[in-house]
Amino acid sequence: MMRRALMVVTAACAALLLAGCVAPVKDLDYTAFKASRPRSILVLPPLNESPDIKATYGVLSQVTVPLAESGYYVLPVALVDETFKQNGLTQAADIQQLPPQKLREIFGADTALYIDVSKYGTQYILLQSQTVVSVSAKLIDLKTGDTLWTGTASAVDQNNSSGGGLLGMLLSAIVKQIVDTATDHAYGIAGAADAMLLSAGHHNSILYGPRSPKYQSD
Repeated sequence: MMRRALMVVTAACAALLLAGCVAPVKDLDYTAFKASRPRSILVLPPLNESPDIKATYGVLSQVTVPLAESGYYVLPVALVDETFKQNGLTQAADIQQLPPQKLREIFGADTALYIDVSKYGTQYILLQSQTVVSVSAKLIDLKTGDTLWTGTASAVDQNNSSGGGLLGMLLSAIVKQIVDTATDHAYGIAGAADAMLLSAGHHNSILYGPRSPKYQSD
């Protein structure tokens, strides 16, 4: 019998995934964010530090909904990505090194979101397999270059087998890793991580934007 659980973990919990959340979370300073009060966000292609080449676009393709629901205008990510490619910029690392003022000049956005994907994919550990997506982000004011907000989140889909003996449990974990990698099971988990990372309304989250009815309530 298989037992599955999907967990979404914020910054304080990510490092304590197995032990549980026991450390206090430091409150973010929103002074610069509240002074800037951005209306639009340019999402840059995420920097991929995982071994899975699908990570960048698996994460990028699902950032618009939580940001829009939080009250921001998000520049169309496909159009932005194509603009970079047409100008010879195809690597996220190179794009993220562009000067903030240059990005504002080209796209006219108030802010840019820089995302880093540290984990993306399915692996088996001992007798269980799990799909993990871990992301971090920072929101930069394109007028001043100041950092307005930073955040981290992880989503985990864990699959445990409680039957079939030791060999059966091991084979089950291996098979799940192969199937999930082939079908990009991590894509769905990336959506959960994006939603947790980029949704307003929880501790240390991004603030509500001007398109939200809860604007300036946080």
